[in-house]
Amino acid sequence: MLLNSVIIVLREVLEAALIFSILLALSKQSGIQRTWILWSLIFGTVGAVIYGTNIPLVSDWFDGVGQEVSNAIIQYAVYIMLLGYIILLLNFNYRKKIILQRMLIIIMIFITSTAMIREGAEILLYYLSVTRSQNHYAAVIMGMTIGVSIGVSIGFLFYYLLVNISEKWAMSFGLGLLILVSSGMISQATLLMIQADWLPAQMPLWNTTQWLSEKSVLGQLLYALLGYEATPTAIQASMYLSGLILPVIIILILRRSLLRNASNE
Repeated sequence: MLLNSVIIVLREVLEAALIFSILLALSKQSGIQRTWILWSLIFGTVGAVIYGTNIPLVSDWFDGVGQEVSNAIIQYAVYIMLLGYIILLLNFNYRKKIILQRMLIIIMIFITSTAMIREGAEILLYYLSVTRSQNHYAAVIMGMTIGVSIGVSIGFLFYYLLVNISEKWAMSFGLGLLILVSSGMISQATLLMIQADWLPAQMPLWNTTQWLSEKSVLGQLLYALLGYEATPTAIQASMYLSGLILPVIIILILRRSLLRNASNE
């Protein structure tokens, strides 16, 4: 029970911690006010409690697959907002306009609080389900504490890595990490839609469980960072690749346009 708690909680915390740390580091490098952090924590915590305590009600939606569909929609929404964040951030770095900074702050609050709501609700649901038995209470609490600690520590590691390298490399590396994380979210959301029968089920393209299990600590890290899936289907793989390619194309086109405008000015 201890190890299961560590892995389950780590899996939920890692994704939100990585997104939070990357956005925080990019904000610091770009000189964006960090007042959004407090609002994200408030909205994320309150939202997670409300969503988590109402999961039984949500699960009854859409003919009993409400939880899967809702979580998938949340992840798709976060991905779309991350695309908007990338576009605004690149524009802000070329034109330090207050309106762009305010829009970035709003988007970052949405992204981080929404990620916290989804992951926090899953943790709360797990806690409520397994602590009904007093026999497992101590092991679950200890495991959850270890899982949260590892996830937050990895988030801090990425944050300090990004803020201690040059601004140019920090921007490229940070955006690259965001693209990887967001592509993984697209893959996860697609899997949820398959589980809800909103997308057709398919045979896995491959199975790498013997080499790297998703239940291992490394597997959980790669799951959060790269969207690692040991048995992906063709739909998942295509959505993941699309999630990777789209923001790269947007960045290349936008940077070329911004450089052209800067030279004309």
